[in-house]
Amino acid sequence: MLRTLLLTLSVVAIAHSELCKPDAQNAFKVRISIKTALGDNAYAWDANEEYLFKAMVAFAMRRYSSKSTTQISNVLLCNVTDRVSFWFVVTDSSKNVTTVPGSEVEAAIRMNRNRINNAFLLSDKTLQFLKITSTLSPPVEPSTPVWLIVFGVVLCLIVAGIVFLVVSGIQKHKKKNKESTERENLEEKVEVTLENGIPCEALDLKAGRINGVFAADDERFTSL
Repeated sequence: MLRTLLLTLSVVAIAHSELCKPDAQNAFKVRISIKTALGDNAYAWDANEEYLFKAMVAFAMRRYSSKSTTQISNVLLCNVTDRVSFWFVVTDSSKNVTTVPGSEVEAAIRMNRNRINNAFLLSDKTLQFLKITSTLSPPVEPSTPVWLIVFGVVLCLIVAGIVFLVVSGIQKHKKKNKESTERENLEEKVEVTLENGIPCEALDLKAGRINGVFAADDERFTSL
């Protein structure tokens, strides 16, 4: 009985080694840069982290297909290096001797990429699935609704327009008053009066004006 069990385990191990190897069908290579991502807070990659990785891949497969029965044991890792790179495959839970098509694994990873990254405190640049293209981060929704932002911009433009019109009106009014005052002053300077139909300069009532005729007569008489 024990011999049969050992033989079965050895056969399974050999089958798994054939399924999970570099460049094997439906196999994916992963490269992780923990030190680059976390610096002094970097953690060591050990068996526990490998178990978490298998769990996250199994979670991704089960979430991708509601009918999937993928277990952690269906995720195989191989060729693990100290610089934290390895290959993995997902075996078919019903047969356990064949792998799930790579297209399904890729779709599941892409669908749950953010959840996997967050589990290891990494990003697409520090947790790389070399054959799986990075997914775009979901757009960040602004805390303020877009319509409110647009309304605020339009309102500011309207207020700015009103202020401009008011200031322009005040300046035009001041300019008009200034021009009117200057014109009135100019008219007062050149104002002439008509006396007996003959234009005469306006008299200075305070200083008076000397009549030239009488001035000539006064000069003919010698003062005593």
